[in-house]
Amino acid sequence: MTYRANIHEAKTQFSRLLQIAHTGEEVIIAKAGRDYARIVPIRDDVDRAPGAYRGLIEGDITGPVAIDEAGDWG
Repeated sequence: MTYRANIHEAKTQFSRLLQIAHTGEEVIIAKAGRDYARIVPIRDDVDRAPGAYRGLIEGDITGPVAIDEAGDWG
């Protein structure tokens, strides 16, 4: 389930929104009626060790992106 809050509510009720996110519910903050930001909990069960994905990512991920690929990024 997703909880939605506007900017004013996010400012005045930030601690409560963090608690909602901490319980696993996604919190969306809207600005002028449009989704603007998301608060989600940090997952402790994810392996976040440095180098955990070494060898699993192929190609040059730091180089320039071709024009035809740039559209895929959004």
